[in-house]
Amino acid sequence: MKNNLNIISWNVNGIRAVVKKGFRDFLSKYQPDILCLQEIKISEEALKKHSGKFSAEGGPASGWDFVAYQEFWNPATRPGYSGTACLVKNNLPVERLPDLSWDDEGRILILDLGKYYLANIYFPNANNELSRMDFKMDFNDKLLKHLKKLETKKPVIVTGDFNVAHQEIDLARPKENIGSAGFTQEERDWMEKFLKAGFKDTFRELHPETIKYSWWSYRAGARSRNVGWRIDYFCVSNKALKNIKKAYILNEILGSDHCPVGIELS
Repeated sequence: MKNNLNIISWNVNGIRAVVKKGFRDFLSKYQPDILCLQEIKISEEALKKHSGKFSAEGGPASGWDFVAYQEFWNPATRPGYSGTACLVKNNLPVERLPDLSWDDEGRILILDLGKYYLANIYFPNANNELSRMDFKMDFNDKLLKHLKKLETKKPVIVTGDFNVAHQEIDLARPKENIGSAGFTQEERDWMEKFLKAGFKDTFRELHPETIKYSWWSYRAGARSRNVGWRIDYFCVSNKALKNIKKAYILNEILGSDHCPVGIELS
């Protein structure tokens, strides 16, 4: 009997786009117990149109046949922007926590898995001109406060696109990117604050010296040259770290500018 839980997270950069780029094959091959998605880019209205198993997209052949999974969606108020979703295998008991009133961009989706809370987060991008830095820092602080409140009840697993490379090892060209969105001192300091608040970066804990990335710019063949950033994480409450059996990055999986990341835990 399988005792471990395999959870994968992936910023798909548009759910309708990724189903045309091998998403169904990915699900079939890896069969995660839970799949957390970010940047689904689909509106509430479009979701209603695709009710059930998205038959409007052409049925099973379209890649929308999530028949083995319970579906949880949190689209943004703004159509075709941001948003998160979770696919959870039908045999797993799960309960969705209420959405947070201040999150109108669909960035936070939290599930109660029984032994853990699972928070699927699409953290804001500060933008190239850092025009959303204040919004991001406010979002991050509100979120951390909420996660610590949840943690008083049970351990929390936090996953998603954090939109920050924490250390120089986490991006290919740290010197050239000092001060750039995702590698500003402010964002890196917040990530340090988050970890000091009692969360562990599972990949870095298990692979302290490994250089692997989870996002590559579409420009200048960055992916083929592996000029990337590690900005997608699984972080867990301190007390849950001992239950992490594997932490991995599936950088061979295409279909988005991000690749999936995952953990296996008991």
